[in-house]
Amino acid sequence: MQTFSIVPTTWRAWLGVCFRLTAFVFLPLGLILAYMLHVPGHSYRGKLAPLTSSEQALASQMFAHVMAVASTEHNTRHPDALERAAGYIESQLAGMNYPVALQQFDSIDTTMRAKVRNIEVEIKGSSKPQEIVIVGAHYDSAPGAPGANDNGSGTAMVLELARSLHTSAPQRTLRFVLFANEEPPYFGGSSMGSLKYANRSRSRGENIVAMLSLETIGYYDDAPNSQIYPSIFRPFFPNSGDFVGFVSDLHSRELMHRTITRFRATEPFPSEGVAAFAWIQGVDWSDHGSFWKNGYPAIMVTDTAIFRYPYYHTGSDTPDRLNYGRMAKVFNGVRAAVAELAGAAK
Repeated sequence: MQTFSIVPTTWRAWLGVCFRLTAFVFLPLGLILAYMLHVPGHSYRGKLAPLTSSEQALASQMFAHVMAVASTEHNTRHPDALERAAGYIESQLAGMNYPVALQQFDSIDTTMRAKVRNIEVEIKGSSKPQEIVIVGAHYDSAPGAPGANDNGSGTAMVLELARSLHTSAPQRTLRFVLFANEEPPYFGGSSMGSLKYANRSRSRGENIVAMLSLETIGYYDDAPNSQIYPSIFRPFFPNSGDFVGFVSDLHSRELMHRTITRFRATEPFPSEGVAAFAWIQGVDWSDHGSFWKNGYPAIMVTDTAIFRYPYYHTGSDTPDRLNYGRMAKVFNGVRAAVAELAGAAK
């Protein structure tokens, strides 16, 4: 009687089985990776234009903000310095004729209890006020660090965006929020400022259609091998840290695409983007992650922090380390993207 076997009997058959197994495993992985890495348009490559007079003035103003907020360590272990930073932010926003709103809360870790606050200003939308666009940054520093780049740089840019867009008449409600307690020991915990804020928004039923977290955004390096990545991304991105990054989870991919598209159309400055799983190293390392937890679309705009910045979370994260001219150019593109998301006058 003739018998049949499912086991291949020749090397050609074995080769066919191996090929099919490889395709079965790696083709879906390749498609997922292509989905994550695809970004509209192309990163700018070439010499940056000299700073205009307005960019020079903006660079000087952002330097002044970083000096005021992040010259010394400021967090709940240094409450006087944290209070000075918060007071400076509030005075700057009030000086722009914004009514300043505060979300005060107790921050609790294993050794201490302190009262801190998120700081918010708002431009009410004209035709779609129930749809909310948030631009935010944390203003506290990590233990042992003055926090000039992390995150005096993001704080400075939020302040200048609030100034620039104050009279822009957006269709959607536009909020600028400075968060407390992003850094350890609060990161990811219930006393993280952005999580307090996002939880409150969810409990109120607020319709946040976009959130941009400006995180560690002031350091750029043209040298080869100045940029590293989580291992999965290393083959696909440049090894020079001269670009600004746009990072989202898969749910927020459309928001990231819209933002980087407007950035690239506005400012000739290197830019890279990725939509990735939140569990990949670094992807959720800022306040945008708090909004993901509440189901809101959010992205991070960043110089990639620890993957580039040699002074990350150290005492050497001081205001003199930052490139304020390049921050001014990044500001131009981010401002255009925020204006478009909010439906604001240019």
